[in-house]
Amino acid sequence: MTTKSFLEEATARGFVFQCTDTDALAAAMGTSPITAYIGFDCTADSLHVGSLVQIMILRLLQKHGHKPLVLLGGGTTRIGDPSGKDESRQLLTDEAIAANMVGIRRCFTPFLTFGDGTSDAMLVNNADWLDQLSYVGLLRDVGTHFTVNRMLTFDSVKLRLEREHPLTFLEFNYMILQSYDFRELNRRHGVMLQIGGSDQWGNIVSGIELTRRSDGKGVFGLTTPLITTASGGKMGKTAQGAMWLTEDRLSAYDYWQFWRNTEDADVGRFLRLFTDLPLDEIARLEALGGAEINEAKKILATEATRLCHGSEKADLAAETARRAFEEGEAAAALPTVTVPAAELEAGVPAFRLFALAGLAVSNAEARRLIRGGGARVNDVAVSDEGQPIGMDALRDGAIKLSAGRKHHRLVKLG
Repeated sequence: MTTKSFLEEATARGFVFQCTDTDALAAAMGTSPITAYIGFDCTADSLHVGSLVQIMILRLLQKHGHKPLVLLGGGTTRIGDPSGKDESRQLLTDEAIAANMVGIRRCFTPFLTFGDGTSDAMLVNNADWLDQLSYVGLLRDVGTHFTVNRMLTFDSVKLRLEREHPLTFLEFNYMILQSYDFRELNRRHGVMLQIGGSDQWGNIVSGIELTRRSDGKGVFGLTTPLITTASGGKMGKTAQGAMWLTEDRLSAYDYWQFWRNTEDADVGRFLRLFTDLPLDEIARLEALGGAEINEAKKILATEATRLCHGSEKADLAAETARRAFEEGEAAAALPTVTVPAAELEAGVPAFRLFALAGLAVSNAEARRLIRGGGARVNDVAVSDEGQPIGMDALRDGAIKLSAGRKHHRLVKLG
């Protein structure tokens, strides 16, 4: 365990939004290592940057000698968490949930050390106990500790009802199952702390109360703040789509570029949350002004990419960006898409090629990009959205496409 406590550093880095009993939790963590968990439902086969605050706080917890437990919602994903949602989630099949779970597991291994040691991380599936529940048994054992009056006050329920959006009985039960998870993890693994986003506060408190009333045990809850960009955008969502944590979903280069494009006002905050850099070094970087702030953004991009994809790919992404932007080279490591030779021989309209390359989400957006002067082929501006791009545009076996100054692709023959 380090000299500075977990709670001290978590607070200094901006991870702490609410805590049920900070003094008692600090005392418990100062006495001996504790186990803390965060739950992740399996709604996709990867997590994106929007989940990174939760992963990073588990990493910080482990750094301070405590044990992180990753709870995968093999059971709760069948219901869907209504928190922060205006509509019911689409229900997934058991097969889809199982496949998503396999994919999500990969997101944690770069950030956490798993094993059998005191502070080694664990990965648990709540289907292991939720699948064994009988409905009548759950009502008698757990339902008696919940009142509908109280449940209706939780934001996840109240906001949906205020907006007159449907809330199914299935979703209404989600908070009961999440509370059950906390008690079960306390019984099975001695978990003392549940961590979640700020929208999970009501569910976390319910689990604390259930554990106290039924087992007479004191446990704790901590929430992290909702992370938005300085301009109010949702963290991890961009015009190019979600910023996924696995490379089969998003290249290490594009991941690096996401962080490089951070707004000036967010640099210090994101360095504290999403890197392991010491706080005094972050304070120095945060104080940089003018063009120097771009150097801080590059450090943020490289350090964040290093954690997710490893040092080799982070350094390659940084060097690729330097060559592409500072030297104007079509570096071989730029993200690549393939187009059948027959199509290039016939000539692909410029707007369609930019859409195929993923530099625009639709043909219409690609047309707007070109009309706005933001599209270049081999570093030459394109003014005609219908201009055919063919084999004669190949340079060393590739065509370099650019959308603005920061987004590039290489097109190669498929």
